[in-house]
Amino acid sequence: MPGRNQKKFSTSLNQQPLADFKVGVDNVIFSVDTEKNRLLVLLVMRQQEPFLNYWSLPGTLVREGESLEDAAYRIMAEKIRVKNLYLEQLYTFGGPERDPREATGSYGVRYLSVSYFALVRFEEAELIADGVTGIAWYPVKQVPKLSFDHNEILAYGHRRLRNKLEYSPVAFEVLPEMFTLNDLYQLYTTVLGENFSDYSNFRARLLKLGFLSDTGVKVSRGAGRPASLYKFDAEAFAPFKDKPLVFI
Repeated sequence: MPGRNQKKFSTSLNQQPLADFKVGVDNVIFSVDTEKNRLLVLLVMRQQEPFLNYWSLPGTLVREGESLEDAAYRIMAEKIRVKNLYLEQLYTFGGPERDPREATGSYGVRYLSVSYFALVRFEEAELIADGVTGIAWYPVKQVPKLSFDHNEILAYGHRRLRNKLEYSPVAFEVLPEMFTLNDLYQLYTTVLGENFSDYSNFRARLLKLGFLSDTGVKVSRGAGRPASLYKFDAEAFAPFKDKPLVFI
C-alpha cells in the first residue's frame, strides 16, 4: 500500500497540466589530437539569450519531419568537415529546470535535449567558420562553465567514450582503413591516459586476439624502422563484441 505522502504527491501531479515539449539535439563532438596527446571537444559561442556569449555544445532544435539522428548529423555538417567519424546517441536530458526559457515562456513548455556523442581525428576535422563568430576545439580538461547543463552532458559523454574504448571497436571508425599499431595506441593513450597499458603489452594482446590483419604494407615515419600497416577485421572481432576489457 502506498504511503500517505506518496498518495498526496501522485494526486498533486495528476492535477498538473500536461507539459508542451520542445526537443533539441546537443552534440558532444570529441577529437583526438594524438600529436599533442589531447582529447578535445568542440564548443560554439551562443549568439543569443539565454546564455548570450557563453560557450556551449553545438545544438539545434529538431525540425518538422526531421529524425533525431538527422538533426545530429545536420549540426555536425554545419560545424565540421570530416571523412571518418563515430556517432552514437548518448542520453536524454529533460530536467524541469534545465532551460531558463521554461520560467519565462508559456506555462508548461519544457526543453528536452537528446544528446549524441561523436569521435573524430583532430587532424582530419576541418572547422567550418562561415557565419560563426565563435567556434573552437577546447581541451576537455580546460572546458569553462558552459550554458544550460552542457557541462553535465559533456561529462556523461566523456565517461561513455572511455567505456566504449574498453570493449568496442569505436576507434576503427575513426582511424583510416590502414593504420599502424602505434596510431591505434596513441588514440587510446590520448583518451584513457598513458598509464592504461604500455605499448608492448597493448601490441601483444591485440595481435594475439586475431582481429587485426597485417596488410603486408610498411610505412616509414621518422628515423625508425618501417612500421606495418594493419586493417580491422570485423568478422574476426565478432566473438569479442561487447565483452569488457578487450582493449586494455
